[in-house]
Amino acid sequence: MKKRVLILCGLLLCAFQASSQTYEVKSPDGRIQIEVVNSDKIYWSVLLNGNLIIENAEAGMTFSSKTNFGFNSKVKKQTVKNVSQNIHAIIPIKDAEIKDEYTELSIAYQGNYKLNFRVYNDGVAYQFIDEAKEKRDIISEKVSLSFPEGSRSLFPQEESMYSHNERLYLDKSLNDIASKDFCSLPVLFTTPKAKVLFTETALHDYPGLFLKGNGNTTLNAIFPKYVLEAVDKDGKSDRVQTITKEADYIAKTSGSRAFPWRVFIISDDDRTFVQSNLSYQLAVPNVLKNTDWIKPGKVAWDWYNDNNIYGVDFKAGLNTETYKYFIDFAAANKVEYVILDEGWTKSTTNILDFNPAMDVKELIRYGKEKGVGIILWVLWKPLDQNLLQILETYKNWGAKGIKIDYMQRNDQYMVNSYEQIARECAKRELLVDFHGAFKPSGLHRMYPNVLNYEGVRGNENNKWSDEITPEHTVTIPFIRMAAGPMDFTPGSMINKQPKNFAISFNNPMTMGTRAHQVAMYVVYEAPLQMMCESPSTYYKEQETVDFITQIPTVWDKTVVLHGSVGNYIVVARKKDNKWFIGGMTDADARELPIDLSFLGEGNFSMEVFSDGINAETFAQDYKKEITAVTKNTKVNAKMASGGGWSAIITKK
Repeated sequence: MKKRVLILCGLLLCAFQASSQTYEVKSPDGRIQIEVVNSDKIYWSVLLNGNLIIENAEAGMTFSSKTNFGFNSKVKKQTVKNVSQNIHAIIPIKDAEIKDEYTELSIAYQGNYKLNFRVYNDGVAYQFIDEAKEKRDIISEKVSLSFPEGSRSLFPQEESMYSHNERLYLDKSLNDIASKDFCSLPVLFTTPKAKVLFTETALHDYPGLFLKGNGNTTLNAIFPKYVLEAVDKDGKSDRVQTITKEADYIAKTSGSRAFPWRVFIISDDDRTFVQSNLSYQLAVPNVLKNTDWIKPGKVAWDWYNDNNIYGVDFKAGLNTETYKYFIDFAAANKVEYVILDEGWTKSTTNILDFNPAMDVKELIRYGKEKGVGIILWVLWKPLDQNLLQILETYKNWGAKGIKIDYMQRNDQYMVNSYEQIARECAKRELLVDFHGAFKPSGLHRMYPNVLNYEGVRGNENNKWSDEITPEHTVTIPFIRMAAGPMDFTPGSMINKQPKNFAISFNNPMTMGTRAHQVAMYVVYEAPLQMMCESPSTYYKEQETVDFITQIPTVWDKTVVLHGSVGNYIVVARKKDNKWFIGGMTDADARELPIDLSFLGEGNFSMEVFSDGINAETFAQDYKKEITAVTKNTKVNAKMASGGGWSAIITKK
């Protein structure tokens, strides 16, 4: 009997092998290899330096009619090509020129679809292409990822797919992620031999992906269903909806199209997750003919500091005098923009008129006179109901952009709404900052007027929680920021060590040192970068402000000098003829060597902003000094607990 069973198993294995096809391609440097097996399903695996990192992952799609993708599929042909080209970034979030080098395996299947795999030196990605011209519903997409035993995740666990996607990263064994547990993207996995950052890009006309556990080392994609009906929560909310009716499919589609890229940054060096441009490289290229009007910059922001202006002869608050004070501060410090956040409109739903105490047209005129642009905050729900008239009104007033808040959804309608907002704003030369948003998914390359996204548990949480710890702030550059720009809103001047921290909505403070906050302006990528503190406080801390305002918000080149997820990071970035360095640490004090060889030949002046000798007890203590350096100078970045270190290096 045993002999018959063995013979039968052998025959089945031979039959499986005879009916399956295996394709292998490697990255340009040969370190990453992907193996694709086409049999009853489409399976793929990834190796780094010969070590298995992702094993027998599955890819497929099911539809309401015609051909499903990835199930007993017949290959028509397959091609392999090597690509090496340069991408010029219109808004250089990380690098102005990006080397786009990869090996692509393209498999064409019967049923008029393709599956393209790309293997880069820093990861892999795949994308389905539908070449049929069918109108149909997408029932689901199969994304099943399996990792080696012993793998863990920094898991941004969600309670609902109706979410701002502002999560903490929970350190979990994959075996402890139950079938009820799911997360938003991006998400980081640690295998015994390497780490994997999973996200998506080129997300258009399709719902965002979430990933759920199974109580083992395999995780599967889930998606929000197509929304048929959404109503105001409790019948009166200006920003929160209740989804009352959903379809049994995730999206509607018609005609030939490309689906989102599934992106996997893979490395045994944590610095790669900050250095990588993969999400941007795979996004749809810029579609705007003229981008000269798009001006990144810093923003004086009101909501975090609760308009706490003091030392003045007027009552601070939501009034014209307060915002002229903000504009004066911005002008005096060469800060490009001021945001009018919640409270400037007549009501949160009547957003075509303004608060009688705030003359918005006068503020825009005054800002223009002072060289400061005005950005207007709006809720998504009333904006969506009357988009074109509202945008036209703001443009006619002279506003420079909008900050949209409380989207909270990832379904197909919402993804399309993001793109519609970006497109219509671009027509009117308006900048866009998505708040209350899902993670960046490539739209900012297609529409470079989209300068920032929230989708991160940022500084504003200090107003109501104690969760924004130095460990959190040195985790997010490796995970959330890998997807794209990150509106964390740094710049607090009220800095405390954890034992002295207290929650205050009206007078918020931050954990970690002053130098920790300052370093965020180099470490955190945000072409539209906030300055969250009260201008009155900034005037008292002019030396810190003078350092921060020298730091650009876009970059020619980025080099990550040190990086360990959740522990520390040191980044060097170049803009024009200057280099900027930012270093941050968790609760452990550290001293890290800084290799200045990237400077090249010549003599340089280095202005350093570092933790003061008493920063361990008084977090606002800092030291500022100027020294002479060359590419051979030995420099150590000494950081206190929750500390930071920054430098601005100028050639003499």
